[in-house]
Amino acid sequence: MYQNMKKPLLATLSAIGIAGTFIATGTAQGARAVVIPAVKTDLPATPRTQTAVLAGGCFWTMEAVFEHVKGVKAVTTGYAGGTKATATYDQVSAETTKHAEAIKIAYDPRVVSYGTLLRVYFSIAHDPTTLNRQGPDSGTSYRSAIFPQSPAQAQVARAYIAQLGATHAFSGPIVTKLETGTFYPAEAYHQNFYDRNPTHPYVVMWDKPKVAAFRAAFPTISS
Repeated sequence: MYQNMKKPLLATLSAIGIAGTFIATGTAQGARAVVIPAVKTDLPATPRTQTAVLAGGCFWTMEAVFEHVKGVKAVTTGYAGGTKATATYDQVSAETTKHAEAIKIAYDPRVVSYGTLLRVYFSIAHDPTTLNRQGPDSGTSYRSAIFPQSPAQAQVARAYIAQLGATHAFSGPIVTKLETGTFYPAEAYHQNFYDRNPTHPYVVMWDKPKVAAFRAAFPTISS
């Protein structure tokens, strides 16, 4: 989200009334849904709540998209890939902790499968072909990464990446990596950011177009 000059720049644009130009551009860039096939190999439905941990740019945006997926019970923003001692926003933003901004999704696999979550992740939640960058945010903390919570999840994710590559679903190569690491929740002010800050410039510019694009592309699983 707002690192370095981004926050003061957008605040200034909003104050002088020309943020709409940038919002229009952001809308065009941030809401591009890619039509991709469903996973061929998925996990079976079970009655117990499961979790998925995904990283793909600003966790505000990722949270905004996935909290609108039917079957998702909760989405927590946080950090994955580094240590607990450095799992703070200020430290992660310095790009020295090895963390990625990530979300932890608690979901009902009887309603939405892990494979379907990955399909949303690759097609609309982020662009898996851009290295260490999503929208206006750049750095390794904004990398595309999946943190499997079980060997079975790793198998599904690895197979899906291979499937998408073989079908040339994207114009460029997929840079998403499978990683290991503990998930640490982010600070309270980062949680449920989309719903609590509907007029925030970043939400208007990047998150709302993503949510709208998700609903248009996946109407049957949109809540």
